[in-house]
Amino acid sequence: MAHMAHYREAHPLPAVIWHWVNLICMILLILSGIEIHYPVIPGLMGIARGMHLGCGFILFFALILRLVWSFFGKSANVGGTRVQVMDARSFLPQKENRHQLIPWIKYYLFFKKEHPLSGKYGVPQKIAYFVFVVIGIFAMFFTGLCLWQATALWAPCLWFTTLVGGLMKVRIIHYAGMFWFICFMLIHIYLANIEGTAPTMIMFFRKEHGGLTWDTEKQCISGEDLLHDAPQEYKPLKQD
Repeated sequence: MAHMAHYREAHPLPAVIWHWVNLICMILLILSGIEIHYPVIPGLMGIARGMHLGCGFILFFALILRLVWSFFGKSANVGGTRVQVMDARSFLPQKENRHQLIPWIKYYLFFKKEHPLSGKYGVPQKIAYFVFVVIGIFAMFFTGLCLWQATALWAPCLWFTTLVGGLMKVRIIHYAGMFWFICFMLIHIYLANIEGTAPTMIMFFRKEHGGLTWDTEKQCISGEDLLHDAPQEYKPLKQD
């Protein structure tokens, strides 16, 4: 099965910048978190704590900005088209993804050779992004505030710390969250590149990739875009 074309409209510049911020912050948070938990390099504790705190705030507020932008910015929410709609639609249930959860899971687990034709993100991707990114970042930020001396005595932080049984339990939850994000990063890399590296090339290098095109009105494949031969021109598919 041929792949859908990948265009820059699917990942506008604000989304790309947010992706880079996330990547850098998550890597620095993991490294600084390990150093805080297992200090192995003398003299780095202060730097590690400062880096951890700064990256945590950047990651959290970057998520807030990304969520707000998704309702005002536009992107192509289906592969193979340059037609842009409100970006949030890519993460919400959409007709292109209807009844596709099980087929997508079978495809990811190699029980099916071909994946369903769907929106820009498959159903498992949307679930993973909501659970790991949105809920995960909010949870890590809040537990981090519970551990930070400047905010540990805030009423919500005190309530949560008491609820789970003390600061040590909060530390365990926060530390376990690091492995949560490591798992997400590995799963994300797999889900994003299961069809090939074209989505990654768009996200990191803004390089478009030709393939099948999609008619957003008729909800069907409309042709093929050979970017390397004739940019912006379409080659109709032969009908069986």
